[in-house]
Amino acid sequence: MAVEHSPLDFLDLDASLSKEAISARDATRDWVAKTFLPNVTDHWRNCDFPREYFAALGELKAFGTSIEGWGCPGLDAFASGVIMRELERGDTGLRTCASVQGSLAMTAIASFGSEQQKNNLLPGMAAGTHISCFGLTEPEHGSNPGGMTTTARLDGDHYVLSGEKKWIGNATVADTAVIWAKADDVPGTEPTSSKAIRGFLVDTSLPGYVASLIEGRMSLRVGLTAQIKLADVRVPLDAMLPDALGLRGPLSCLDHARYGITWGAIGAAMACLEESLHYSRDRKIFDRPLASFQLTHDKLARMLTDLVQAQLVASRLATLKNAGTLQPAQISLGKVGNVDAAMRIARLSRELLGAIGICDDRASFRHLCNLESVATYEGTRDIHHLVLGQAMTGHSAFR
Repeated sequence: MAVEHSPLDFLDLDASLSKEAISARDATRDWVAKTFLPNVTDHWRNCDFPREYFAALGELKAFGTSIEGWGCPGLDAFASGVIMRELERGDTGLRTCASVQGSLAMTAIASFGSEQQKNNLLPGMAAGTHISCFGLTEPEHGSNPGGMTTTARLDGDHYVLSGEKKWIGNATVADTAVIWAKADDVPGTEPTSSKAIRGFLVDTSLPGYVASLIEGRMSLRVGLTAQIKLADVRVPLDAMLPDALGLRGPLSCLDHARYGITWGAIGAAMACLEESLHYSRDRKIFDRPLASFQLTHDKLARMLTDLVQAQLVASRLATLKNAGTLQPAQISLGKVGNVDAAMRIARLSRELLGAIGICDDRASFRHLCNLESVATYEGTRDIHHLVLGQAMTGHSAFR
């Protein structure tokens, strides 16, 4: 007998969501289905992400979902998670846009900014009318952000920023860039022996800030992934985030984004399984539906098992996050495990679709390509395995 519940929610986990989370899920799912998905193939082919989507996501309250105040919804971990899930069910680039704006840039300002910085920037960012990016990764320093070479040199009442950042989402359309750099000591503070990593809010219209899209991407084509060059960009002293000192600042923002990835990967997996189910029921082979063959059942069952296990992990992390006990290593487990599960599902789905599975108007191959990027950014598989190894053994193996 067929299970009454959808294969996309086989254990009926969404039944335990709050009314607020269900409302957020349904509103996001409806917008993605009616506005985004009809155009996603064109966006993919053109490497395009229309700026008006930012305002639409602002209306959906998809930016800074866990922040309270300044026009942000202050949602719990489940509601924030299902929004990321439904966005990535459309495309990874869509969820990445929201993650960069909300989980990275807005979290940096809300957690480490001055009251004036929060009041000036967060309302517009929550509405999607003011766009930001998060400049941490550099061309030669991805997994080792502490090795960054971008500097902030003190010059009178300004800091002068020089360096490069790479693989930065939203950078070409950002109004304000959150840039992390090794900075001279703050005036009036105790001198340190080495430059500390600090965050700066950079007006992207300033001379010396140049952002350009990274060309030739076979993944994350629906998005604005860019490289930033900072050529002696002068910012006032009050552009520094006052409460961010060292890598603790940017890494805590990454934890927020990685939590969202744990849920977002589920959305990609759901889209692939849904496409496989529809195709296998409609496709006739040897005068029978493809869905009637044992090998098809085997593939679908493996996809379902991976999906359900990923959903259970995300649900448990949400419970821990709501309780305030979620640890970075647990987020690493969710990020690496759920992305790997989604990649297995996408590969099986593409295989089940046969030749047509390589076409860009099919969700499975697009998600498979995108997940290759998700497996790399915000901590590669290897880096997260080192985090988990350290959590288990107490020994660091990073060097």
